[in-house]
This record gives sequence, structure tokens and C-alpha cells, in this order.
Amino acid sequence: MSSVSHFADRLYAAIERTGSPVVVGLDPRLESLPASLLATCRQIHGATVSAAAAALWQFNRAIIDAVHDLVPAVKPQLAFYERYGVEGLRAFVNTVHYARQAGLLVIADGKRNDIGPVAASYADAFLGTPVVFAEEVPGDFAVDALTVNAYLGSDGIQPFVECAQRHGTGLFVLVKTSNPSSGEVQDLLVDRRPLYEYLGELVNRWGQDCRGACGYSAVGAVVGATYPEQGKRLRALMPHAFFLVPGYGAQGATAADVVGCFDAQGQGALVNASRSILFAYRTSPYAERYGEAGYAAAARAATQRMLEDIQQALRP
Repeated sequence: MSSVSHFADRLYAAIERTGSPVVVGLDPRLESLPASLLATCRQIHGATVSAAAAALWQFNRAIIDAVHDLVPAVKPQLAFYERYGVEGLRAFVNTVHYARQAGLLVIADGKRNDIGPVAASYADAFLGTPVVFAEEVPGDFAVDALTVNAYLGSDGIQPFVECAQRHGTGLFVLVKTSNPSSGEVQDLLVDRRPLYEYLGELVNRWGQDCRGACGYSAVGAVVGATYPEQGKRLRALMPHAFFLVPGYGAQGATAADVVGCFDAQGQGALVNASRSILFAYRTSPYAERYGEAGYAAAARAATQRMLEDIQQALRP
């Protein structure tokens, strides 16, 4: 595989080009979208899932237009689209295509997992190309990377790794998640060490043959910003893994909390924010300045502020 097609190299180059480690989570909650947008879609489609899907798509398109030059990637969470059935998934597909046309990498947040042919099918759907009648065909859900769950162990991860290697895509394995109850499982001791450390070592092993020219692997890790000390430890255990770092903003983590997820050169991490960017127009100071009609401009301003905060925190 050439360095041009390697996921980690493409991500590294995108971060260098934009000067930004910020990823915008495209998690459009219908109840939080601008009332005027909802009214327009409902007037056209009625009180239907088609109206909901149209609102998601139009909202996402405006957000992408507003932030595409500020960030290297976006991360749509599949649940917010799947809840509206086929029409919602069509909004997801439209969002992915539009984001990629805008030059953004797309990380599908689906947390998929299984073993054998099922895992391989998930991988083909998102990271490869489905085989139809012995021929590979373009997939509707094709993205640059996918979040995956490692609870089933190596059998559940290897099909994703193999697919990513063939197609120049990537995966982010859940290691230490940002939610408050993550410790109920992830902090359990295994040979007197927390489980998340053991899993971090597995991720390092799974990705050792998937490194690009930049030194980073196509197998990354999800490490929550809400656990900064754990993030530092995991960075030491996974020196070649890109970290996808949720928890900034609405979940309470700050720029100072994410620093330990970066390497000594300030590389190797993508910091995600969703609600604090998408719905900035509903909160101060953006609500007063932009109002509902300026929701996309508010999202851009919130993205710029987040980027500035992280850049400041990373300075020596």
C-alpha cells in the first residue's frame, strides 16, 4: 500500500494542512435543530421521517460548509441517522459524500463488532467494498474510518484490520471511553492492572503492521478526554496509534485535559466535539451574536475557539 492511500498518512496530512486536530461530530438531534429549518422541512414533507431526514441533511450541509477549512475530519454518529430508518440512512450517505467532496475525512461512529463473516461484512460496508456476484462494487456507507468495539477480542478486530489494510482505511478501537460509568468495566483489574491498559497493549499489537510513512498506524484508539491521567498512560502504551478523543466541551473536558493524548511533538490525536459546536447557536456568547439564523456561523466560531484553546494548551 502506498503512503498516499494509507489512512494514517492521509489523516496526518489533513491535520498538517489545516493546522487543526479538531474533528466535528455530526450528531444532529432533531429537537435541537433550528425551528425555522424544521418548519420548512415539515411544510414540504409533513410530519414524517422524510422531513426529519431532510432536516438532518440540510443542517449537516450547512455545518460542513462552515467548518470544512478549519478541521481535517468529521464524525457522524450513525445512531442519529438510523433512528429515522431508510430516510435517515440516506441523510447519512448524503452527508458522507458531501463531506468527502469538501476535502474532509469521514469517521463513522458506529462501534461495530462481531466475529467471522459478520465482522467482515461490517468492515466491507464501511471500510471496503462489498462483493456482489464476485465483483467489488462501491458501497453506500464507505468512509475513511470506523469506530469498533473490541469486547470479542482479536477475532472481532482482525477482519476490520485486514479490510483496512486492503483499502487504505482505518479503525478506532474503544479503549477508555469518556462516559462516567466506563470504569465499571474498563477499570477492572487484570493481573493487577486496569483492563484499559491491557486493551491499549492489544491495540498497539494489532496495529504494528499497519503503520504508514508518518509513523502512525491505521489502527487507532478511542480515549476519552474526561480521563486525562489515563490518557497519558495510554499514550505511552500506544505510541503509534492515533487517538480519537471524545469528551471535550459538553461532557466537561477542557483543552488542558486532552494534552496527554498527544505525543511529545503535539501530534497523534483528534479531539472531537459535537454538541458544543453544532448547537453553539443556542448558548452564550454565540446565541446573542448569531441567533438561530446564524447557526452555521456560530458553529464556525465555536470551532475556531476550540482550536485556539487546544493550540494554546499544546504550546510548550
